[in-house]
Amino acid sequence: MDLKEIQNLIKFVAKSGASEVKLEMDDIKITIKTGSEDDGKTYIQQMPMGMPQQQMQPQAPAYNPQSTAPSAEETAPAKANDDDKYITIKSPIIGTFYRKPSVDKKVFVEVGSEIKEGDVLCTIEAMKLFNEIESEVSGKIVKVLVDDSSPVEFDQPLFLVDPS
Repeated sequence: MDLKEIQNLIKFVAKSGASEVKLEMDDIKITIKTGSEDDGKTYIQQMPMGMPQQQMQPQAPAYNPQSTAPSAEETAPAKANDDDKYITIKSPIIGTFYRKPSVDKKVFVEVGSEIKEGDVLCTIEAMKLFNEIESEVSGKIVKVLVDDSSPVEFDQPLFLVDPS
């Protein structure tokens, strides 16, 4: 099955109003999911049947960028060691993260800001209420991990603080 046939199948499924269609052929299995619960997005999963997961990866080209660059697994421990000395301030609630009290005001804290216990670091809007998030530690802000006006989850890291 080529790309054009798959695109035509997607259009057909979208017009039909079906929420999910599964198609199994000799060596291909295709699942197309649509629906109002996904805001009209269409997802396609295509995988050859009867093949192990590892064999589904495309063959490496003659030039393999992974051979010269360190893998994510090799660089992750080094980064983790750097972050071990910092305290992570996490979100106590689900909501929208704001770095400043209002549009025309300055941000609560920036990278390099010295903070102490009880200082307001940000606000998180949840159900039309703005909750000030206060620091439970003293130190210096090393990194802001969330962009302004973005959604945050419970226990999501917000700031890295150097306690020294």
